[in-house]
Amino acid sequence: MKQQGVNVMKAVIGWPSKFWQWGIAIVLAMVVVMQACQPKKHYAHPHVQIETTLGYIEVELYPEKAPKTVAAFLSYVDSGYYKRANFYRVLNDVNQPMNAPKTELVQGGIWKTNNDLARSVPGIPHESTKQTGLQHEEGTISLARMAPGTAGTEFFICMEREPGLDYGGVNMEDKQGFAAFGKVVKGMDIVRKIYNSSDYNQYLDPPVVIFNIRRVGE
Repeated sequence: MKQQGVNVMKAVIGWPSKFWQWGIAIVLAMVVVMQACQPKKHYAHPHVQIETTLGYIEVELYPEKAPKTVAAFLSYVDSGYYKRANFYRVLNDVNQPMNAPKTELVQGGIWKTNNDLARSVPGIPHESTKQTGLQHEEGTISLARMAPGTAGTEFFICMEREPGLDYGGVNMEDKQGFAAFGKVVKGMDIVRKIYNSSDYNQYLDPPVVIFNIRRVGE
């Protein structure tokens, strides 16, 4: 009888524990199902998510203002060019020549991870800020370039208002500026973390890995 009593007590004590385990499992399953059933977000403009080791950055793109630039960028995204890319460069207030126009930004792409592919991409026709009406502000994403029409896979994000990068600005001798085509709408804190990462002669050491860039909200 004593042994049976012990077994009964074990059963009584063990039952609530199993009950709660099953309850938690059911609740978690319901949360997953509810999330799956929620309608996906749909945006008025295309959105992409830059997935990095420091967190996610969501960018809104403006195809109605910069159609050629956005179309090219999204073609790279859809082709998987940015898988295992990185942010590799930072310009801040202490790592630029004293006699040069200053700017604050972080730059990324595939130049350091897949240079052959970056070099093989045809140049994108230059859409200046005079054409698009966009400006280089905090969070603006824009294409890096040499001469107008040579931009490709490489991009940068501004840390603040940068009139020198707009059409007529002083940062490029040709005065054509850079092709802005979107803006960070979530994750600017992640951009700041990248900006504040250690660098050597403007190059991040180590670079910040981009796992992928993909479309969201479609």
